[in-house]
Amino acid sequence: MIRSMTGFGEASCTHQGVHFFLELRSLNNRYFKAAIRLPDEFQGLEAEIESELRRMLSRGSLTLSASCSDSSGGAAHTINKAALGAYIDQLAALPQVASGLTRIEMGPLLSLPGVLQPPANEEARHDLARTAYLGLLKQACTELEKMRAREGQLLKADLLAQREVIVEHLRVVQERAPVVVNDFAQRLKNRVETLLKDNGLTVQPVDLIREIAAYAEKSDISEEITRLGGHIEQFMALVSKDDAKPIGRTLDFLSQEMLREANTMSSKSNDVGISRAVVEIKSAIDRIKEQAANVE
Repeated sequence: MIRSMTGFGEASCTHQGVHFFLELRSLNNRYFKAAIRLPDEFQGLEAEIESELRRMLSRGSLTLSASCSDSSGGAAHTINKAALGAYIDQLAALPQVASGLTRIEMGPLLSLPGVLQPPANEEARHDLARTAYLGLLKQACTELEKMRAREGQLLKADLLAQREVIVEHLRVVQERAPVVVNDFAQRLKNRVETLLKDNGLTVQPVDLIREIAAYAEKSDISEEITRLGGHIEQFMALVSKDDAKPIGRTLDFLSQEMLREANTMSSKSNDVGISRAVVEIKSAIDRIKEQAANVE
């Protein structure tokens, strides 16, 4: 089954008054690459989440963004009274404070190191976040895969359309190839006869045959036609697969091999009809190569 590497998925849930949200986006990439953005207090989950992502998705540039909002009382930080008292005592000893010229503002004191302590149940919150995010990750991946599958069907339709273009013009090349040597032989014979007739000379048939044979060997594209035909069959088998195994890299390599055969045909043949057909073949292969970059 062909899947695109472009997709989007999101999921959210609420546990014990804490709302968790996760968003997942994917774009084209030759390899697997993940950028994970978690809330600061849950950065320790990044490695496990990336491992799960790598297990579920094999290729693409992935961006995961997660957030959480805690509306429960458990989110409140605890004031370290001893630390706060120590800061107040030190400030009270300053002359300008002791004289009453400067007042102590409590707000800024709360931002001093050690004054606010994280909730005592930090480990429980971390476990809650881990369970929530891993569950949301599966949901978001499922949505992303659905979108990738839909995009993949469009890619498959275009790939098959380009295959038909190649098959159609390769048929023209196959039909034209045997005629090319005969046309060359007739043109050569007519040209030689005209030149020799004007000068009263003759040429041995063996000399004409030698020239025709040399041209035939130089312009023979039968092997390239056969190989390109084999690549087309392999391409069809690859695109028609129903399993979930990624085919993007194989498809990209196969398109390069197809283009190699088309370029060789173009360089060997001096026939206008074949050249035009090969141009159309190369254009379709380029389109396949372009689309292969989008396939997982």
